Amino acid sequence: MPLPKTSVAREPLHTRTIKVESFAREDGLWDLEAELVDLKSYDFPIRHGQIHKAGDPVHHMHLRITIDSDFTITDALAVYDAAPYGQDCASIAPAYRQLVGLNLLKQFRQRVKERLARSAGCTHLSELAQVLPTAAVQTMAGRRRSSGESEIHRTDKQPFHLDGCHALRLGGPVVKEFYPVWYRPDTQAGGS
Repeated sequence: MPLPKTSVAREPLHTRTIKVESFAREDGLWDLEAELVDLKSYDFPIRHGQIHKAGDPVHHMHLRITIDSDFTITDALAVYDAAPYGQDCASIAPAYRQLVGLNLLKQFRQRVKERLARSAGCTHLSELAQVLPTAAVQTMAGRRRSSGESEIHRTDKQPFHLDGCHALRLGGPVVKEFYPVWYRPDTQAGGS
């Protein structure tokens, strides 16, 4: 369901698009390719009397990571198509090799902040990296289903996604129906 129309007239200003695509590789690894594009809906002045035209990307960057079946990053590459300060922005791209070795399911977002915060990284690439854990989970979900690795009937280890959001809280109706072995009726939302 889309958001309802507003009752107040508005002027469009900014559009940010984030896109993530994932790929199974023939070597048994997976690539996630993330893209961020920022557009303005108006012209504005930039350096040396030039004008940045409406609809031309202010930011356009890409981040590719390769992961193994344990969600550990084995390779990372960042590239820029557009940035407000050109090569001064793009020169930070090699720093994103520091993602190699991180695990998307083990404090990944915090590790990105520790390694690439402020002037050690690019605000926009680091924000783009933040969407990768949930995209990776979606990537692997289909693989696990098709290989018969469904976590619905496991009893030896709680599936990692349980108690990770409101719908999958241990005391909720979804867990009760689909993961009954992990259902905890006395568990409140937001904690276990």
